[in-house]
Amino acid sequence: MVKICCIGAGYVGGPTMAVIALKCPSIEVVVVDISISRITAWNSDQLPIYEPGLEQIVKQCRGKNLFFSTDVEKHVSEADIIFVSVNTPTKTQGLGAGKAADLTYWESAARMIANVSTSNKIVVEKSTVPVKTAEAIEKILAFNSKGIDYQILSNPEFLAEGTAIQDLFNPDRVLIGGRETPNGQRAIQALKHVYTHWVPEDRIITTNLWSAELSKLAANAFLAQRISSVNAMSALCEATGADVAQVSDAVGKDTRIGPKFLNASVGFGGSCFQKDILNLVYICECNGLPEVANYWKQVIKVNDYQKNRFVNRVVSSMFNTVSGKKIAILGFAFKKDTGDTRETPAIDVCKGLLGDKARLSIYDPQVTEDQIQRDLSLNKFDWDHPVHLQPMSPNTVKQVSIAWDAYEATKESHGICILTEWDEFKSLDFQRIFDNMQKPAFVFDGRNIVDAKKLRDIGFIVYSIGKPLDPWLKDMPAVA
Repeated sequence: MVKICCIGAGYVGGPTMAVIALKCPSIEVVVVDISISRITAWNSDQLPIYEPGLEQIVKQCRGKNLFFSTDVEKHVSEADIIFVSVNTPTKTQGLGAGKAADLTYWESAARMIANVSTSNKIVVEKSTVPVKTAEAIEKILAFNSKGIDYQILSNPEFLAEGTAIQDLFNPDRVLIGGRETPNGQRAIQALKHVYTHWVPEDRIITTNLWSAELSKLAANAFLAQRISSVNAMSALCEATGADVAQVSDAVGKDTRIGPKFLNASVGFGGSCFQKDILNLVYICECNGLPEVANYWKQVIKVNDYQKNRFVNRVVSSMFNTVSGKKIAILGFAFKKDTGDTRETPAIDVCKGLLGDKARLSIYDPQVTEDQIQRDLSLNKFDWDHPVHLQPMSPNTVKQVSIAWDAYEATKESHGICILTEWDEFKSLDFQRIFDNMQKPAFVFDGRNIVDAKKLRDIGFIVYSIGKPLDPWLKDMPAVA
């Protein structure tokens, strides 16, 4: 029986291994992590992450050929294929601070693999890593090999949170990069054999190691670039009276461009986009390509500009101050159908409003109060370290309260900021909400999901990103 072990029981490791176990009943899959609380959650009825369809798969396979354990060394030593899916946070100090990936956890995983292995291993990079990480890992394993053959493969994940299970069931492509040696090619075939249990062979792409590593960074950079492009256009639309939805639709009809990732919003979030672009910038700088680095930096600058622009719209619309005013925040996750808050634009928007002394009432159907308070008190990039290495008890932000539903959050508020496109926000009873708000009542739609005309008919002053401005907002500056 082939044995697979995955180091890291997070957003990538958990769902990926669950689907492999489901599709490959003849393979034993063990997910290991040093976090006892995380493994306990994976073994309970309350999984540590929310992803549609995940719970059913875990319950179906757990205890049969899918296991979750804290006995890392035992399962690593027994495995034939080891997936490494550990955190690769952005460095906060030292060389490359603010851009380079911190490979501390990757290196310690590699050293542990070398220490406990007694048989040949295929080691698979599943975390998003900088180009040439495989080379560094190879060196660590080779210098500690004790005669064992290690083959390093790059198998980047291309999951979108909220649709991760569907993406795993029916991927656009599976990318496997390896050495162009006989042993390297054999390792590629071994991993390919796992995926061919359910993925058509023509969707499995094999490349060299560096191409696979760079393809992941490039894919995320291209996607983020599209979002920043349409968000840049949204600012111009507001200035000229154009409608960004109409512009996006017209542009997206061009088959060379296509319609995806052309929705203007308050900005992109998630664990990968910003981190991967910063990583790409650093790699370009290290390779003497400052013009290329500056090009990609601009994608992040526009994203930050969009979040600042949104906060400034809120403050300037409400008589240039939100001090002491209750603002309802609807949605905190970085997108719908996930509880993930990593790099969510809501953090910067909330911090911007808190900086102007607003009182915030936050509602999100999937994000816990503890997570929201933690996110609003952690320093930048702290979120990407394992939970046990984060500050134990983050300060509670006093001007923040967490509501049970949208109606409680909006009651007696001066304004509403919609920051996540949860479906339930589209069908709220806005007349009821309006009746219970302070007047004038404002709605700032950061996801363009509400019917602005209907809301204006009720009596709201509405701001939608990239849409013709409400008369109230016409003379208000977009950027302070």
